[in-house]
Amino acid sequence: MADNEDPLVYEDEEATEQVATEGSGDAPSKEEVKGISIHSSRFQDIEFKPEILRAIVDCGFEHLSEVQRECLPQAVLGMDVLCRAKSTIQIYNAYECLSKHMTTIKVGVFVGGVNIRKDEEALKTNCPHIVVGTPGRLTTLLRTKRLNLCTLKHFVLDECDKMLQDTYMLRDVQEIFSNTPREKQVMIFSATLNKEIRPVCQKFMQDPTEVDVDDIESKLTLRGVQQHYVKLKDDEKNGKLFELLGVLEFNQVVIFVRSIARCMALCESLGEQNLPAIAIHFSMTEAERLSRYQQFNDSKERILVATHWVGRGMAIERVNIVFNYDMPENSDRYLDRVAYAGRFGTQGLGITIVTDEKDVKVLNDVQERFDVSITPLSHEIDLSSHTKICQ
Repeated sequence: MADNEDPLVYEDEEATEQVATEGSGDAPSKEEVKGISIHSSRFQDIEFKPEILRAIVDCGFEHLSEVQRECLPQAVLGMDVLCRAKSTIQIYNAYECLSKHMTTIKVGVFVGGVNIRKDEEALKTNCPHIVVGTPGRLTTLLRTKRLNLCTLKHFVLDECDKMLQDTYMLRDVQEIFSNTPREKQVMIFSATLNKEIRPVCQKFMQDPTEVDVDDIESKLTLRGVQQHYVKLKDDEKNGKLFELLGVLEFNQVVIFVRSIARCMALCESLGEQNLPAIAIHFSMTEAERLSRYQQFNDSKERILVATHWVGRGMAIERVNIVFNYDMPENSDRYLDRVAYAGRFGTQGLGITIVTDEKDVKVLNDVQERFDVSITPLSHEIDLSSHTKICQ
């Protein structure tokens, strides 16, 4: 399929007419429900199943974020949704958490780096109701006839900016999509939706509700994090980091670095200071990254050192401090990183180390774009600003 072609062309006009006829009764059409919104911050005001509401409470979620407030009512009504927002969540863990009171629901995750025979056996003997997977692995399972999507009802694509700008991933997504029924709900989410990606997304959808919470969500997310910077030479970073980790109160910490070598070296140095840490970087296999992510998510480790890989899609409830040991290359990545200290309606602390003029430029870009003041690190940090999550 050429990249400029529509993802799927249906020839079954009779089926289309049948659906149109069935939708002509008293039930509201998509046009009638499109744009319906709620003005509430509570999950209870959305028509979720009682089992899901119980699970939401059990997980500690209390208030809707801006993106949830805009998207969830549309999703529950069955609308296609195209959304740009900065916050994402680790999808498989979310399903596992939210379906805990729905014991008949089975969730399967299928990703590269794992023995495909295990996936084939799972589909054969314990076929899941919800499939979470990477495009490459799902395409392989479709080609071998192990995965059958003929009864699929909901198609969700997360991080579409990454998926649809890569030629190979785009072709995989198109192939998966072409194996699904015409009548389904499609929801696409991304941190960025530029002018090239938006029309590609729309080809997968039917009259979608478009939600852009970039300005609102970005400012809310940043507002929940007290942010500081400190100017240091590169060889002064370790000493300052060890000092801060010794005086700050934290549940879990994420430290972002710019390279694999620095990730491994810093992890080793932290261990030498009796500050054991776990490392995640993009040279690891996907299975190894997911395994380490799960260890951190389960609070088996309190300090994570990572390259930017982990900044996409990670959502750890107990993280209340983020360090930019190395400055990210742009304001988008700064937000991706620092926002993890302020997820789930909590407050956190973000500390960025600045070493040169390039770092200063990124810092200024962040402050201008998100209307936030990032102040010099003081000797006296207000501990109440990032310990709310402990309560």
